Amino acid sequence: MIQDQVYKEYHTFLKLEKSLSDNSVMAYERDLKKLLCWADAHGVDPVSASFDDLQAFVYDTFKSVSNARSQSRMLSGIHSFYHFLLYTRRIDQDPSELLAMPKLDQHLPAVLTLEEIDRMVQLIDVSTPEGQRNRAIIEMLYGSGLRVSELVNLKLSDMYMPEGYMCITGKGSKQRLVPISDEAKRQFGLWMQCRHESVPVLPGQEDFAFLNRRGHQLTRVMIFTIIKRLCAEAGIQKNISPHTLRHSFATHLLQNGADLRVIQQLLGHEDITTTEIYTHLDVSDLREAVLKYHPANQHH
Repeated sequence: MIQDQVYKEYHTFLKLEKSLSDNSVMAYERDLKKLLCWADAHGVDPVSASFDDLQAFVYDTFKSVSNARSQSRMLSGIHSFYHFLLYTRRIDQDPSELLAMPKLDQHLPAVLTLEEIDRMVQLIDVSTPEGQRNRAIIEMLYGSGLRVSELVNLKLSDMYMPEGYMCITGKGSKQRLVPISDEAKRQFGLWMQCRHESVPVLPGQEDFAFLNRRGHQLTRVMIFTIIKRLCAEAGIQKNISPHTLRHSFATHLLQNGADLRVIQQLLGHEDITTTEIYTHLDVSDLREAVLKYHPANQHH
Protein backbone atom coordinates (compact mmCIF):
# COMPACT_ATOMS: atom_id res chain seq x y z
CA MET A 1 0.00 0.00 0.00
CA ILE A 2 1.20 3.53 -0.66
CA GLN A 3 2.20 5.69 2.27
CA ASP A 4 -0.38 7.78 4.12
CA GLN A 5 1.61 10.88 3.18
CA VAL A 6 1.03 10.27 -0.56
CA TYR A 7 -2.65 9.59 0.10
CA LYS A 8 -3.06 12.86 2.05
CA GLU A 9 -1.25 14.89 -0.60
CA TYR A 10 -3.42 13.35 -3.31
CA HIS A 11 -6.55 14.31 -1.35
CA THR A 12 -5.32 17.93 -1.16
CA PHE A 13 -4.40 17.86 -4.86
CA LEU A 14 -7.94 16.80 -5.81
CA LYS A 15 -9.55 19.47 -3.66
CA LEU A 16 -7.26 22.41 -4.37
CA GLU A 17 -5.56 21.83 -7.71
CA LYS A 18 -8.49 20.19 -9.44
CA SER A 19 -11.22 22.00 -7.45
CA LEU A 20 -13.38 18.87 -7.31
CA SER A 21 -16.54 18.58 -5.24
CA ASP A 22 -16.48 16.45 -2.07
CA ASN A 23 -18.48 13.73 -3.85
CA SER A 24 -16.02 13.59 -6.74
CA VAL A 25 -13.06 13.50 -4.36
CA MET A 26 -14.67 10.58 -2.52
CA ALA A 27 -15.35 8.76 -5.81
CA TYR A 28 -11.75 9.25 -7.00
CA GLU A 29 -10.38 8.04 -3.68
CA ARG A 30 -12.68 5.02 -3.78
CA ASP A 31 -11.32 4.15 -7.23
CA LEU A 32 -7.75 4.63 -6.02
CA LYS A 33 -8.45 2.18 -3.16
CA LYS A 34 -9.59 -0.40 -5.75
CA LEU A 35 -6.33 0.09 -7.63
CA LEU A 36 -4.30 -0.22 -4.41
CA CYS A 37 -6.08 -3.44 -3.38
CA TRP A 38 -5.57 -4.91 -6.83
CA ALA A 39 -1.90 -3.87 -6.86
CA ASP A 40 -1.41 -5.40 -3.42
CA ALA A 41 -3.00 -8.70 -4.49
CA HIS A 42 -0.86 -8.87 -7.64
CA GLY A 43 2.46 -7.87 -6.07
CA VAL A 44 2.58 -4.58 -7.98
CA ASP A 45 3.92 -1.31 -6.53
CA PRO A 46 1.24 1.24 -7.61
CA VAL A 47 3.77 4.09 -7.84
CA SER A 48 6.02 2.20 -10.26
CA ALA A 49 3.18 0.34 -12.06
CA SER A 50 3.61 -0.13 -15.81
CA PHE A 51 1.07 0.46 -18.56
CA ASP A 52 0.56 -3.35 -18.74
CA ASP A 53 -0.17 -3.49 -15.00
CA LEU A 54 -2.78 -0.75 -15.30
CA GLN A 55 -4.34 -2.40 -18.33
CA ALA A 56 -4.65 -5.67 -16.38
CA PHE A 57 -6.23 -3.80 -13.46
CA VAL A 58 -8.74 -2.05 -15.75
CA TYR A 59 -9.67 -5.33 -17.38
CA ASP A 60 -10.09 -7.18 -14.06
CA THR A 61 -12.11 -4.34 -12.51
CA PHE A 62 -14.36 -3.61 -15.47
CA LYS A 63 -15.61 -7.19 -15.48
CA SER A 64 -17.63 -6.28 -12.39
CA VAL A 65 -18.36 -2.65 -13.40
CA SER A 66 -20.51 -2.84 -16.51
CA ASN A 67 -21.92 0.70 -16.35
CA ALA A 68 -20.10 2.82 -18.99
CA ARG A 69 -20.30 5.98 -16.89
CA SER A 70 -18.71 4.26 -13.87
CA GLN A 71 -16.03 2.80 -16.10
CA SER A 72 -15.30 6.21 -17.59
CA ARG A 73 -15.07 7.83 -14.16
CA MET A 74 -12.79 5.07 -12.90
CA LEU A 75 -10.44 5.70 -15.82
CA SER A 76 -10.46 9.43 -15.00
CA GLY A 77 -9.55 8.48 -11.43
CA ILE A 78 -6.54 6.45 -12.58
CA HIS A 79 -5.40 9.21 -14.96
CA SER A 80 -5.79 11.73 -12.18
CA PHE A 81 -3.69 9.72 -9.68
CA TYR A 82 -0.80 9.28 -12.13
CA HIS A 83 -1.07 12.91 -13.20
CA PHE A 84 -0.64 13.76 -9.50
CA LEU A 85 2.42 11.45 -9.18
CA LEU A 86 3.90 13.14 -12.25
CA TYR A 87 3.04 16.61 -10.91
CA THR A 88 4.74 15.84 -7.56
CA ARG A 89 7.75 14.35 -9.44
CA ARG A 90 7.34 10.90 -7.92
CA ILE A 91 7.38 9.47 -11.43
CA ASP A 92 8.84 10.91 -14.63
CA GLN A 93 6.50 9.18 -17.07
CA ASP A 94 2.75 8.65 -16.87
CA PRO A 95 1.94 4.92 -17.38
CA SER A 96 -1.81 5.70 -17.65
CA GLU A 97 -1.39 8.06 -20.60
CA LEU A 98 -2.42 5.54 -23.28
CA LEU A 99 -5.01 3.81 -21.12
CA ALA A 100 -8.30 3.56 -23.00
CA MET A 101 -11.65 1.88 -22.47
CA PRO A 102 -11.05 -1.88 -22.72
CA LYS A 103 -12.87 -4.18 -25.10
CA LEU A 104 -13.97 -6.65 -22.51
CA ASP A 105 -14.90 -9.46 -24.81
CA GLN A 106 -11.42 -9.76 -26.28
CA HIS A 107 -9.44 -10.99 -23.30
CA LEU A 108 -9.89 -13.92 -21.01
CA PRO A 109 -7.48 -14.36 -18.11
CA ALA A 110 -4.44 -16.37 -19.18
CA VAL A 111 -4.45 -20.09 -18.46
CA LEU A 112 -1.32 -22.20 -18.56
CA THR A 113 -1.42 -25.59 -20.23
CA LEU A 114 -0.12 -28.66 -18.40
CA GLU A 115 2.77 -28.72 -20.85
CA GLU A 116 3.68 -25.10 -19.98
CA ILE A 117 3.55 -25.81 -16.24
CA ASP A 118 5.77 -28.88 -16.80
CA ARG A 119 8.21 -26.73 -18.76
CA MET A 120 8.42 -24.24 -15.87
CA VAL A 121 8.92 -27.00 -13.33
CA GLN A 122 11.67 -28.73 -15.37
CA LEU A 123 13.69 -25.48 -15.35
CA ILE A 124 13.91 -25.32 -11.56
CA ASP A 125 17.28 -26.36 -10.15
CA VAL A 126 16.13 -28.42 -7.15
CA SER A 127 19.71 -29.02 -6.02
CA THR A 128 19.57 -25.65 -4.17
CA PRO A 129 17.31 -24.91 -1.18
CA GLU A 130 15.67 -21.99 -3.06
CA GLY A 131 15.07 -24.19 -6.09
CA GLN A 132 13.43 -26.89 -3.99
CA ARG A 133 11.33 -24.24 -2.23
CA ASN A 134 10.23 -22.77 -5.59
CA ARG A 135 9.30 -26.25 -6.83
CA ALA A 136 7.08 -26.71 -3.76
CA ILE A 137 5.58 -23.23 -4.26
CA ILE A 138 4.54 -24.04 -7.85
CA GLU A 139 2.96 -27.32 -6.68
CA MET A 140 1.01 -25.48 -3.95
CA LEU A 141 -0.23 -22.67 -6.23
CA TYR A 142 -1.21 -24.96 -9.08
CA GLY A 143 -2.04 -28.12 -7.08
CA SER A 144 -4.24 -26.43 -4.47
CA GLY A 145 -5.31 -23.17 -6.15
CA LEU A 146 -4.04 -20.93 -3.36
CA ARG A 147 -4.05 -17.14 -3.58
CA VAL A 148 -0.56 -15.67 -3.35
CA SER A 149 -1.44 -14.00 -0.02
CA GLU A 150 -2.61 -17.39 1.33
CA LEU A 151 0.66 -18.98 0.26
CA VAL A 152 2.96 -16.40 1.89
CA ASN A 153 0.94 -16.57 5.12
CA LEU A 154 0.69 -20.36 5.16
CA LYS A 155 1.71 -21.77 8.55
CA LEU A 156 3.19 -25.18 9.31
CA SER A 157 0.68 -25.48 12.15
CA ASP A 158 -2.14 -25.26 9.57
CA MET A 159 -0.80 -28.16 7.51
CA TYR A 160 -1.97 -31.68 8.24
CA MET A 161 0.45 -33.63 6.09
CA PRO A 162 -0.48 -37.21 7.06
CA GLU A 163 -4.14 -36.43 6.25
CA GLY A 164 -3.19 -34.46 3.13
CA TYR A 165 -5.01 -31.23 4.06
CA MET A 166 -4.26 -27.58 4.81
CA CYS A 167 -6.42 -25.16 6.73
CA ILE A 168 -6.31 -21.97 4.65
CA THR A 169 -7.34 -18.55 5.95
CA GLY A 170 -8.71 -16.65 2.96
CA LYS A 171 -10.41 -13.30 2.38
CA GLY A 172 -12.36 -11.90 5.31
CA SER A 173 -10.52 -14.38 7.60
CA LYS A 174 -12.73 -17.20 6.29
CA GLN A 175 -11.17 -20.61 6.74
CA ARG A 176 -11.41 -23.58 4.39
CA LEU A 177 -9.86 -27.02 4.15
CA VAL A 178 -7.87 -27.57 0.97
CA PRO A 179 -6.38 -30.93 -0.11
CA ILE A 180 -2.64 -31.13 -0.73
CA SER A 181 -1.75 -33.23 -3.79
CA ASP A 182 0.69 -36.13 -3.36
CA GLU A 183 3.25 -34.33 -5.51
CA ALA A 184 2.92 -31.13 -3.43
CA LYS A 185 3.37 -33.21 -0.25
CA ARG A 186 6.51 -34.79 -1.70
CA GLN A 187 8.04 -31.52 -2.88
CA PHE A 188 7.13 -29.74 0.36
CA GLY A 189 8.74 -32.54 2.38
CA LEU A 190 11.96 -32.11 0.36
CA TRP A 191 11.85 -28.33 0.93
CA MET A 192 11.44 -28.87 4.70
CA GLN A 193 14.49 -31.12 4.62
CA CYS A 194 16.56 -28.41 2.82
CA ARG A 195 15.23 -25.76 5.18
CA HIS A 196 16.15 -27.85 8.20
CA GLU A 197 19.67 -28.38 6.90
CA SER A 198 20.60 -25.00 5.42
CA VAL A 199 18.14 -22.15 6.08
CA PRO A 200 18.65 -19.99 9.21
CA VAL A 201 15.17 -19.47 10.68
CA LEU A 202 14.68 -16.08 12.33
CA PRO A 203 12.85 -15.85 15.67
CA GLY A 204 9.10 -15.41 15.11
CA GLN A 205 9.33 -16.84 11.57
CA GLU A 206 9.45 -20.54 12.56
CA ASP A 207 5.81 -21.28 11.73
CA PHE A 208 5.78 -19.84 8.19
CA ALA A 209 5.85 -22.63 5.60
CA PHE A 210 7.99 -20.72 3.07
CA LEU A 211 11.03 -18.61 3.96
CA ASN A 212 13.65 -16.70 2.02
CA ARG A 213 17.35 -17.61 2.25
CA ARG A 214 17.76 -15.33 5.30
CA GLY A 215 15.01 -17.18 7.16
CA HIS A 216 12.32 -14.55 6.76
CA GLN A 217 8.73 -14.91 5.54
CA LEU A 218 8.43 -14.54 1.76
CA THR A 219 6.61 -11.54 0.26
CA ARG A 220 4.04 -11.50 -2.53
CA VAL A 221 6.45 -9.57 -4.73
CA MET A 222 9.04 -12.32 -4.29
CA ILE A 223 6.53 -15.00 -5.43
CA PHE A 224 5.54 -12.77 -8.35
CA THR A 225 9.22 -12.45 -9.38
CA ILE A 226 9.84 -16.22 -9.12
CA ILE A 227 6.84 -17.02 -11.37
CA LYS A 228 7.63 -14.26 -13.91
CA ARG A 229 11.25 -15.39 -14.17
CA LEU A 230 10.31 -19.06 -14.68
CA CYS A 231 7.79 -18.12 -17.37
CA ALA A 232 10.37 -16.03 -19.20
CA GLU A 233 12.91 -18.88 -19.04
CA ALA A 234 10.29 -21.34 -20.30
CA GLY A 235 9.57 -19.01 -23.24
CA ILE A 236 5.92 -18.54 -22.22
CA GLN A 237 4.57 -15.40 -23.91
CA LYS A 238 1.40 -15.01 -21.80
CA ASN A 239 0.88 -12.28 -19.20
CA ILE A 240 1.48 -14.42 -16.12
CA SER A 241 1.22 -13.84 -12.37
CA PRO A 242 0.92 -16.23 -9.40
CA HIS A 243 -2.85 -15.84 -9.82
CA THR A 244 -2.55 -17.51 -13.24
CA LEU A 245 -1.66 -20.79 -11.52
CA ARG A 246 -4.78 -20.54 -9.34
CA HIS A 247 -6.82 -19.78 -12.43
CA SER A 248 -5.26 -22.72 -14.31
CA PHE A 249 -6.03 -25.01 -11.34
CA ALA A 250 -9.73 -24.06 -11.51
CA THR A 251 -9.97 -24.22 -15.30
CA HIS A 252 -8.25 -27.63 -15.53
CA LEU A 253 -10.54 -29.04 -12.82
CA LEU A 254 -13.60 -27.79 -14.66
CA GLN A 255 -12.37 -29.11 -18.01
CA ASN A 256 -11.88 -32.51 -16.43
CA GLY A 257 -15.42 -32.65 -15.15
CA ALA A 258 -15.25 -31.23 -11.59
CA ASP A 259 -18.43 -29.64 -10.28
CA LEU A 260 -18.46 -25.82 -10.18
CA ARG A 261 -19.63 -25.89 -6.52
CA VAL A 262 -16.63 -28.02 -5.55
CA ILE A 263 -14.29 -25.58 -7.31
CA GLN A 264 -16.04 -22.68 -5.54
CA GLN A 265 -15.32 -24.37 -2.20
CA LEU A 266 -11.70 -25.12 -3.05
CA LEU A 267 -11.03 -21.54 -4.17
CA GLY A 268 -12.87 -20.07 -1.19
CA HIS A 269 -15.28 -17.96 -3.25
CA GLU A 270 -18.27 -16.64 -1.37
CA ASP A 271 -20.27 -16.23 -4.56
CA ILE A 272 -20.53 -18.81 -7.35
CA THR A 273 -20.51 -16.02 -9.98
CA THR A 274 -16.89 -15.27 -9.01
CA THR A 275 -16.02 -18.90 -9.71
CA GLU A 276 -17.68 -18.67 -13.11
CA ILE A 277 -15.41 -15.72 -14.03
CA TYR A 278 -12.33 -17.79 -13.16
CA THR A 279 -13.43 -20.80 -15.13
CA HIS A 280 -14.07 -19.45 -18.61
CA LEU A 281 -14.09 -22.28 -21.07
CA ASP A 282 -13.72 -21.37 -24.67
CA VAL A 283 -16.56 -22.12 -27.04
CA SER A 284 -14.89 -25.16 -28.56
CA ASP A 285 -14.69 -26.81 -25.12
CA LEU A 286 -18.36 -26.09 -24.48
CA ARG A 287 -19.31 -27.46 -27.89
CA GLU A 288 -17.26 -30.58 -27.24
CA ALA A 289 -18.99 -31.08 -23.89
CA VAL A 290 -22.43 -30.85 -25.49
CA LEU A 291 -21.48 -33.29 -28.26
CA LYS A 292 -20.00 -35.73 -25.76
CA TYR A 293 -22.51 -35.62 -22.91
CA HIS A 294 -25.86 -34.46 -24.26
CA PRO A 295 -28.26 -37.43 -24.58
CA ALA A 296 -29.43 -36.31 -28.06
CA ASN A 297 -25.88 -36.90 -29.32
CA GLN A 298 -25.38 -40.34 -27.79
CA HIS A 299 -25.16 -43.10 -30.39
CA HIS A 300 -27.24 -46.13 -29.59
